[in-house]
Amino acid sequence: MRLVSALATTGLVVGLLAGCSDDQTNGSAGASGDGPRNAPSSETRTGSPDDPPQEDLRVTETLTGLTTPWGLAPLDDGGLLIGSRDTAEIRLLAPGATEPQVVGRVDDVRVEGESGLLGLALNSDEKTLYAYRTGDTENGIVRMTWDGRTLGTPEEVVSGIPGGASFHQGGGLVIGPDDLLYVGTGDNGNPPDAQDPDSLSGKVLRFTLDGEPAPDNPSGTAVYSLGHRNAEGLVFDDDGRLWESEFGQDRFDELNLIEAGGNYGWPEVEGTGGGDDYTDPKAVWSTDDASPSGIAWWDGDLWLAGLKGETLWEVQPDGPDVSTVTDPVAHFTARYGRLRNVVAADDGTTMWLVTSNTDGRGEPVAGDDRLLSISR
Repeated sequence: MRLVSALATTGLVVGLLAGCSDDQTNGSAGASGDGPRNAPSSETRTGSPDDPPQEDLRVTETLTGLTTPWGLAPLDDGGLLIGSRDTAEIRLLAPGATEPQVVGRVDDVRVEGESGLLGLALNSDEKTLYAYRTGDTENGIVRMTWDGRTLGTPEEVVSGIPGGASFHQGGGLVIGPDDLLYVGTGDNGNPPDAQDPDSLSGKVLRFTLDGEPAPDNPSGTAVYSLGHRNAEGLVFDDDGRLWESEFGQDRFDELNLIEAGGNYGWPEVEGTGGGDDYTDPKAVWSTDDASPSGIAWWDGDLWLAGLKGETLWEVQPDGPDVSTVTDPVAHFTARYGRLRNVVAADDGTTMWLVTSNTDGRGEPVAGDDRLLSISR
């Protein structure tokens, strides 16, 4: 394997070289879906939620006591659907409510390591919810009807994504402005598969909403881009560009601008410097400083939720061709612990941010996990 240093010209390096990426360490495996993997202690975290908001962001603690929140799907009325990785339940936080209510559950979900119920995506008319689930041998996408009060029986529309490993299961899910379904997958613990055009591992996939490969995909299959290690975050910006957040192994995490047919290097390249054969990321971080999972587009910027880095990173594309990005700005470092996912509310005035301290790798305190509302 040829591993190219990221200290090349086109990427932006944030922080120092250190440590393994958060998703690479072995962590806790084999936990049941009945509750949090680490029981919260009564201790408080340095930089508690009662501290004054950092910089120009205002924070409201909306919910506490969540179990491994992962997927988030905002609703037009201001509500939010929240999926739990370990229980495979989906809850509704209705506008004005103080407690979320269970509105559905996905069965046959394998819960171990990073596996479970992962990304959620709601279609434009809010009548169908898509969910990424992991299985014993393969992963898939299910869809459920949504009537505003409850979810229908899950129907599998995508199958055959390699699964069964405890780590690198991806989970990014977004419906694009083209009404197509984009799916981020991991290498399923077998890095060479990310370069195999015939494998669905280590890819960004693109489907119709009925689960068929999009007809104009560059490969003629479901593969839209390849060379990804673990893609847990996908988002479109206001100009219809697709961005992806990606875990590195032990050197560099990445922010990628996804182009049809692009090869983003893994496992031949981690970070930048792959030359003409590979597409460089727009920004990289030390794995200690980020381990980015969810990604949002809000208020003209990209926002990445960092697990190991315990930081919400703000990045602004620079110029109309986004050939570069501005220096990332760190928010809330070590204040709330591990940050799993972030998504813009439908009205555009706020973001939702969830922590991930009960996922087997965090150090939960009283109140974890939390849903936070972020505004300017």
